[in-house]
Amino acid sequence: METKLSFSSYLVIGVMLFALFFGAGNLIFPASLGQNAGSNVWIAIAGFLITGVGLPFLGLLAMGYSGSRSLQDLASRIHPLYAVIFTSVLYLTIGPFFAIPRTGAVAYEVGIAPFVGTGLEQLALGIFTLIFFGLTLWFALNPAKLVDRVGKFLSPAILVLLSILLIMVIVKPMGSIGEPQEAYTSGVFMKGFTEGYNTMDALASLVFGIIVINTIRKMGVTSKRGILLATVKSGGIAILLLGIVYVGIAYLGATSTQLLGLFDSGGPVLSGTASHYFGSFGMILMAVIIFLACLTTSIGVTMACGEYFNSLFPKISYKLYIVIFSVFSLVVSNIGLSNIITYSIPVLMFIYPLAIVLMLLTFASPLFKHARLVYVAATIVTFLISSIDGLKTLCTSLGMDYFVWMKPIVSFYENTLPFYSQGLGWLVPVLIVMLVTGILGRVFNLSIAPVYKRVTS
Repeated sequence: METKLSFSSYLVIGVMLFALFFGAGNLIFPASLGQNAGSNVWIAIAGFLITGVGLPFLGLLAMGYSGSRSLQDLASRIHPLYAVIFTSVLYLTIGPFFAIPRTGAVAYEVGIAPFVGTGLEQLALGIFTLIFFGLTLWFALNPAKLVDRVGKFLSPAILVLLSILLIMVIVKPMGSIGEPQEAYTSGVFMKGFTEGYNTMDALASLVFGIIVINTIRKMGVTSKRGILLATVKSGGIAILLLGIVYVGIAYLGATSTQLLGLFDSGGPVLSGTASHYFGSFGMILMAVIIFLACLTTSIGVTMACGEYFNSLFPKISYKLYIVIFSVFSLVVSNIGLSNIITYSIPVLMFIYPLAIVLMLLTFASPLFKHARLVYVAATIVTFLISSIDGLKTLCTSLGMDYFVWMKPIVSFYENTLPFYSQGLGWLVPVLIVMLVTGILGRVFNLSIAPVYKRVTS
């Protein structure tokens, strides 16, 4: 007989999942959004919550619903080679290319930058990140219970500190909510929607989902329905906590501009707010907690990337992967937080639609009898649109003209695709392709994807 989990079990899994998702990056983006959105903060945060909370929840459910053993296993429904490439790009994105370097940069921005004198910023960043990624390398090569223990106590500590901070913001705001910046004067909801990509949590959910499912299985739940139900309940707890934090921090950012001024990133907003309410002690406490949050995230993701690529290319040892990823992250972190965010956005505009479509295909799969044709067609259409979106965003970020060959394609997309200007040009074509190929799959009884047969057997 299958074990029936208690509420306390769901709570334990939910808090564990919250700890997996929650890094310092989850603080800086809603703070920056609040500052820039001003009086439009509530519309902007509504869009942000869909991609920052809703999509991670959808990703967790997709992994639970699919019965797949890993993200690569799930993506193999499209094609085994695509699965390797897609999974590798996703791990590199939430790993050494962007997310891991961001942990070091955020820890520096919040904890060290306020105390650094003018002209010494780059030197201080270099020294700090050398220590930060040195610790990451040490712990990732020597995993111990210390990391788990810090993680268990860290999330409650952050929640307590943030709760106190947000209560102060509500009871005694730093100032009135300011006017929205130019980027948030129109299309506010969709701006918030795409800003939610920056958390990278929807991508991470496709990796973390397996961790949650394995935890649920260890507690005695083995049926597909039982695992999915437990994932819904525990995932609901995690996203509720994330949602509350996002809304509170966005409001904090919106009320801070009058006193603190406008910043390029959310790091100085948080340190400035802590200093305003609690003085130097508050700023130091915030710095220590965020440093530990960033460090544990850096260690955990570095280990996950090392394990994945070691399984993919076992001739290179796990330890060598850890060294490579730590050194690479150290170098990237020294370009600064704003630059890391700037260069990550084009990649996220490319990979997020592919991840979302994979989630949609997973849930719709029984309707078209799991025909590989539908998976392949929908993915190709998404790729053709999101790849151009990524290149277009890159050109805009670098302040350069579109490549000559891109211009007619972008013009065609702008004049043809619904919601293209809002970053959702792929949505309607993908739904149409899924419908048409799905009907073909049912009418002609196309063969079930071999990978799906193996997973569900």
